[in-house]
Amino acid sequence: MENSGKTQFKLSRLVRTAASEIYIIWEGDTRVGQVHLHYAHDTIHAALLLEVDLTVPEEEDLLEAIDEDIVSSYLPSFEREDLLVTVFRAEELSSFSYSPTDMDLGPEDDED
Repeated sequence: MENSGKTQFKLSRLVRTAASEIYIIWEGDTRVGQVHLHYAHDTIHAALLLEVDLTVPEEEDLLEAIDEDIVSSYLPSFEREDLLVTVFRAEELSSFSYSPTDMDLGPEDDED
């Protein structure tokens, strides 16, 4: 996933509740992973699940995109020390749903 310049990630919301959100992360047509955000008053806990290897600069670009596109819209005057992110290397093994619909939003299915 090396490229020149800043990496362009697209975040497609999968779920939103009163206290949490889940986004699928895309770079072009490649699914990069998911981010799970949990809002606890003035602290935001994030679990970043990466399905591909990213360089340190790419990971920093992704964290910046999450901050700018999601977190800042939730708490505009948010103190950055109150955003706690844990990064995991993940692999989707399977998924299950009673629903007949496919929930894997592609980059073109964003809710902008």
